[in-house]
Amino acid sequence: MVEIKRTIFNAWLIRALDTRIEKMTVYNTSADAANTAVRAFLTKVGEFYLGRSFNTSSGKGKVDWERIRDVVFESKCAYCDESGKTLQIEHLIMFNRTEYGLHHPGNIVPCCKACNKRERKEDKSYTNWIEHLELICIRRDEVSQFVIRKQRIESSMSNEGYPILDEKEQHAIRVIANSLYDNIKSESGKSLELYKELDKAFVRRSN
Repeated sequence: MVEIKRTIFNAWLIRALDTRIEKMTVYNTSADAANTAVRAFLTKVGEFYLGRSFNTSSGKGKVDWERIRDVVFESKCAYCDESGKTLQIEHLIMFNRTEYGLHHPGNIVPCCKACNKRERKEDKSYTNWIEHLELICIRRDEVSQFVIRKQRIESSMSNEGYPILDEKEQHAIRVIANSLYDNIKSESGKSLELYKELDKAFVRRSN
């Protein structure tokens, strides 16, 4: 009886693990894991230049974010200048492998949901934050506000001390980030294959 229960439990566990792995491949692919690792690296580089940790959900990092949102930008979207909306953190220099922006007080601004989406250009690359701001001003028939909003954003970047990196520093970040992405993506695939082999052995042992 004990052996039968153990066999039933083992079969249930295998099905549960298979289901979890299937769901993870849909919602958490190896590319997702690799991108998360890249963002973690860009966060650490940003903190290196800042000289301390920068967690916008707690501690001094949260104080920094709330000050930038509520004082510097007066609780308004940095792009459309509207108030009364839920404001999200926008990384001006994108926080990914497209632009390799750092997670740093000088690289974040408050942004409403409608404005927090970059568009692709004809060459499939994304607009940078200046191009994005200009498009928003044009669509809202507020071209006269473009320079004012641009200067306010640039002032925030400067006042918060966002590091001005030379070409060698930018190249080093790109090389490390891309290497990290490729390695994590590769290791994630290897881990899945290892799981499959262990799963087969587990099934054989339970039979």
